[in-house]
Amino acid sequence: MKKIFLLAVVASGLAFGQSKKVVASDVHWWGYKVAKSEASSHDGTVKVKSGDMVMKGNNLVGGSFVLDMTSINATDLKGEYQQKLNGHLKNGDFFEVEKFPTATFVITSVKKNSNKIYNSLVTGNLTVKGKSSAITFPAKIAYSKGVVSLVSEKFSFDRQKFDVAYKSTMQDVFVKDDIEMLVKVTAK
Repeated sequence: MKKIFLLAVVASGLAFGQSKKVVASDVHWWGYKVAKSEASSHDGTVKVKSGDMVMKGNNLVGGSFVLDMTSINATDLKGEYQQKLNGHLKNGDFFEVEKFPTATFVITSVKKNSNKIYNSLVTGNLTVKGKSSAITFPAKIAYSKGVVSLVSEKFSFDRQKFDVAYKSTMQDVFVKDDIEMLVKVTAK
């Protein structure tokens, strides 16, 4: 009986792939503001709290990532202005991190891409503030010696789909709905 159970465990591992734990990450974001007189942007980072990538042979077939939204940080500002923007991003106008301290991304499919650098199209469900929406982005995926790396091309998603609905209290200024991201993740 023990042999049958052990064979079932080994077979399930081969069928579903091997999980690799995230050991390094860099998630960078850009947000844009448009005013009558000029356009501007802010950019920054958010940390990956945990995650894994599932490999079947040499191919990425799944995975999930938990983003620590309490770590959101504007890197284009310093001092008081940085603290104000970070506080603004964490409150109810944007990500409401006291109520929703994490966001998640779960890979649902990975397909080959004709682009020579970004060789794959990664599709998954992004959940922010309890709302989920599918997103797809081009990524360069490499696997060698038990280490898998995923580097996305810069991509965007509509923040309104996640109830991140801040506009602006100023009449001539609005915040663009699209947030851009660049993701780099390594797992082993």
